[in-house]
Amino acid sequence: MQFLKLVLRNALRHRLRTALTLLGLVVAILSFGLLQTVVDAWYAGAAGAAPTRLVTRNAVSLTFPLPLSYRDRIRAVDGVRAVSHATWFAGIYQDPKNFFPQFAIEPRTYFAMYPEYLVALQEFTTFLRDRKGAVIGRKLAGTYHLNVGDVLPLRGTIYPGTWEFTVRAIYDGIDAKTDTSQMFFHWEYLNETMKKRSRSYADQVGVYLVDVTDIDRVAEVSRAIDVAFKNSLAETLTETERAFQIGFVKQTEALVIAIRIVSYVVIVIILAVMANTMAMTARERLSEYATLKVLGFSPVYIAALIVGESVAIAAIGAVIGIATTFPVSDWFAAKVGTLFPVFKVSGETVILQILCALGVGVASAVVPGRRAATVKIVEGLRAIG
Repeated sequence: MQFLKLVLRNALRHRLRTALTLLGLVVAILSFGLLQTVVDAWYAGAAGAAPTRLVTRNAVSLTFPLPLSYRDRIRAVDGVRAVSHATWFAGIYQDPKNFFPQFAIEPRTYFAMYPEYLVALQEFTTFLRDRKGAVIGRKLAGTYHLNVGDVLPLRGTIYPGTWEFTVRAIYDGIDAKTDTSQMFFHWEYLNETMKKRSRSYADQVGVYLVDVTDIDRVAEVSRAIDVAFKNSLAETLTETERAFQIGFVKQTEALVIAIRIVSYVVIVIILAVMANTMAMTARERLSEYATLKVLGFSPVYIAALIVGESVAIAAIGAVIGIATTFPVSDWFAAKVGTLFPVFKVSGETVILQILCALGVGVASAVVPGRRAATVKIVEGLRAIG
């Protein structure tokens, strides 16, 4: 107890220096947490993927569609429990910067395959009856202040023209990791309209979503589907939903790596600042440490005083930095809107923040602690702080 009291008193001896060091620590820990959360948000889609769901797309590129006739052939593959499909719409809501994912789907099979999307039964029934109806996520509704019954106009980019939808339901996520920034509408509405406007777009879908009966048969079913369409006009590439999502992340992997590097560079910088603070502290107190040695205190005890002081400052900075990470991340998520569907500070990020802070606290005290512990008594008493 006496040791802790001495450590805290030493930490507060130069209050301005300690306060500035703490400020640097808080900013570093906060920045590290935010950058790590941005990286986590990049992988949120892959993290929420079900292990038994497969995605079948055109083997040439995702931009090429697949014929509707593939649906029944995929369903007939042994090991397939259910098949649905989704088509990327890419419409613009009011302004091009208002980006959010929009998919034309087969509602009954799609929502049956994604139980993580929770829709009220009455709203879902209303949506099924309205071919121009749409289901939107809770986050999307909150971002653009949309309610059930509102008209949602989109300007098509892939599918030209102005499209008007009516919000018939708002879905919630089963947990915080569920993406609630998407919009779904009837593929039948899209298909029937394109039959009138441009038949080349009709009877085609973006990707097929396949639910496999047994997780151990995922690879087998994937191969069977691709073999079934080998040497056809539209060969397929089937992969797990997680692999499909990671494929998107890989396209921006350099950016993700850069963010990771920057997050650790911030920690290294604050380590240098903290080490400088502790070195100044130890140099100023050499005469005191020599006096303690004269009184019989061991070198280990003296080194522990410096390490304890450094760790105490780092711990206080970590607590404040972690505490401010949550409100700042919420504010950041609100500002970026639907750019990051899921933006939550994870438990792993908090643990990394704690470990980084403790690492900075211990590492910055190693050299000053060693010097104080090994200083000769005569040399220490002659030192001028």
